[in-house]
Amino acid sequence: MNTDYAIQVRNLTVSYGPKPALLDVSFFINKGELVGIIGPNGAGKSTLMKAILGFVKRDIGEVFIFGKPVEHTRGLVAYVPQRGTVDWDYPVTVHDVVMMGRYGHLKWWQNETKEDHDIVDRSLEMVRMSEFRNRQIGQLSGGQQQRVFMARALAQGAKILLLDEPFAGVDAATENAILDVLSEAKKAGITLVVVHHDLATASEYFDKLLLIKQRLYAAGPPSLVFRQELLTEVYEGKLKVFTDLIKD
Repeated sequence: MNTDYAIQVRNLTVSYGPKPALLDVSFFINKGELVGIIGPNGAGKSTLMKAILGFVKRDIGEVFIFGKPVEHTRGLVAYVPQRGTVDWDYPVTVHDVVMMGRYGHLKWWQNETKEDHDIVDRSLEMVRMSEFRNRQIGQLSGGQQQRVFMARALAQGAKILLLDEPFAGVDAATENAILDVLSEAKKAGITLVVVHHDLATASEYFDKLLLIKQRLYAAGPPSLVFRQELLTEVYEGKLKVFTDLIKD
């Protein structure tokens, strides 16, 4: 293990029944990088997220966070789920959702402190959602909801944020707003790992890409990953050819 890496994955295999979702996957992510995970539907992208979080049982392999086994790194990694996995009808305000990120720092008998409220305020400001603090979460647009959950992750104080398709189903203005938040988080030294489906923007958004379909096909800068033979193999010809991205 290397303490210089934010995330290090070694020989990771995860199975659901007899079929492996991930097979012998190894890679590392440096501190402060903005990394995209790409691959076709059913490639194991979400399973990889869950493995980094320690949410799924590994057949074999190891996951280290800042050089420590993932099981011993509670609070260092925060997760921003896909919008479709959240009950948006639950009667809770934007402020309350972001405050949930502070609960891991409180004992069961403790109330929120002024510091907790200050952190929530700063997190909302960072994602430009301060004016919506008293709004019910279900009354927000999809992009606004996504930014609130990013604020909750920031309020947690995690050093690594994992985001599962944050750009899915949002308009161009919201996409730019989310990119701004990711850029500010990166400047603050946070490591960001994002499941992303749009190859046309992947090379523009990320420092590094992980191309997976059960196994890892490539890891590195977009210029290394966007190669004709790799994308053809992974996407099995079901791929719109982006001539300005693909390298021969």
